[in-house]
Amino acid sequence: MAAADLLQPAVKADPRLIVPLDFPTTEEARAAVVALGPAVSFYKVGLELFASDGMVLARDLKAQGKQVFLDWKLHDIPTTVQKAASVLAGSGCDFLTVHGEPQVMAAAVRGRGASSLKVLAVTVLTSLADADLEEMGYSEGARALVERRIHQAIAAGCDGVIASPHEAALARALGGRDFLVVTPGVRPDWSAKNDQARAATPLEALKAGASHIVCGRPITAANDPQAAALRITAEMAQAG
Repeated sequence: MAAADLLQPAVKADPRLIVPLDFPTTEEARAAVVALGPAVSFYKVGLELFASDGMVLARDLKAQGKQVFLDWKLHDIPTTVQKAASVLAGSGCDFLTVHGEPQVMAAAVRGRGASSLKVLAVTVLTSLADADLEEMGYSEGARALVERRIHQAIAAGCDGVIASPHEAALARALGGRDFLVVTPGVRPDWSAKNDQARAATPLEALKAGASHIVCGRPITAANDPQAAALRITAEMAQAG
């Protein structure tokens, strides 16, 4: 090792930062993981990879010592959700999302059993604003619907919720200190919001009560993904 390398500060990932591997192929996802190196320790495997070899990738990431968030958003009859959650519980992955409907959430909790898999309920997608919910037939706005689903998630035995940074404080207040509050829609000031309607910066999300933040394109689409991740990690450190 060169002397100059010894002078470089060690790269340390913040486990509160989750980077989504939103790529159409596992080859592209694996390349992103290599590019990020030690700067990221927690990855989200979502629906794009669900359609290919997402579970193979998830197990490989676990074998590398990474944490894995299965963002499958399960939504089906209770028996099917329970069986799917039971299978996924054996994967060793860390987080699993389900839609925030009482029967669905309760079934997923039963399915994961005594495993370490954490079940997170999706409250309201961060791409949706009040006008979108009205168009879908909901009589409540986003905040009221999120509050209802947080209460239902707690009653069902879920470990936490997926909520926008704008509702993170509400989720923390209702769920308590150990409740997981995972916030997508996180965008640093220096990046575009893309399709996130209820976004916030990493620091704002953590100060509001988020336990974890999900930040994708500002990192994975950057010219230097590792530098972008470390820039966000530095901002997160200001929250303590």
